[in-house]
Amino acid sequence: MKLVVAIIKPFKIDDVRDALSEIGIQGMTVSEVKGFGRQKGHTELYRGAEYNVDFMPKIKIEVAVNDGLLDQTIDVISKSANNGKIGDGKIFVMDLEQVVRIRTGETGDEAL
Repeated sequence: MKLVVAIIKPFKIDDVRDALSEIGIQGMTVSEVKGFGRQKGHTELYRGAEYNVDFMPKIKIEVAVNDGLLDQTIDVISKSANNGKIGDGKIFVMDLEQVVRIRTGETGDEAL
């Protein structure tokens, strides 16, 4: 099992969620986060004053998948979150040692 963590632009969340649902991903955790990479923020005007926004708003998606769905999950997130511009995001993949469904006590792939 793997934990796939994707950091994407906020306006792409609906596209990514729909694409993951189409391949059978039943659940995910979504968080609003802030960060920056190569884009290094931007400058905005507020009431006539210019200021730097160092941390850009992003969405963090966490999805637990079995090994058989890993490549397809990465491909779907990459394609649906791609805007072709700097700041599209990143995908991280980590090993997931154990999953337990609290309600039923199921473990492993059955808990996903």
